[in-house]
Amino acid sequence: MSRNYYSEINLHLTWHCKDSAPMLPPQVEPVTHQIIKDRLIKTPDVFVHEIGGTDTHVHVAVTIPPTLTVSVFVGQLKGASSHEVNQHFAIRGKVLEWQAGYGVVSFGTKDLPWVRQYIQNQRSHHATGKIIDRLERNTEIETVIPGRNPVNGVDIVKPRDEGNLANPA
Repeated sequence: MSRNYYSEINLHLTWHCKDSAPMLPPQVEPVTHQIIKDRLIKTPDVFVHEIGGTDTHVHVAVTIPPTLTVSVFVGQLKGASSHEVNQHFAIRGKVLEWQAGYGVVSFGTKDLPWVRQYIQNQRSHHATGKIIDRLERNTEIETVIPGRNPVNGVDIVKPRDEGNLANPA
């Protein structure tokens, strides 16, 4: 692929700790975020905009070049970061494992400010339940709602609300 290109490939990435367990307590989270940031900075042509999350998952906003394969990039980032975090806390044994999978959503450059703000305020969003489903998903679990707004003969597919078990959709 040519090294002469123009691109604006902005991605919001998210992935969870194994079993969505709270593996990122206050003593582990900043180390993990710094390791992820260092890895991203060392990746050629990748620009880090924001890293955040909660004790159960991570959010990252980055701009990547068109020469990068997203699945390989995320797999290497997750693998290297958990390895380095566990090395850092070696006396305590394995403190961090990532769950399989990840979520990725592309966004326009004009949306960067609100995506960054969303990542910065993760704890608040989760505490108040004001999350943006698209930016929290890391699986393809969806349900079909029959008879609602068919598009080309197919019903619209709506993400299943797994976060609100007390009030299921």
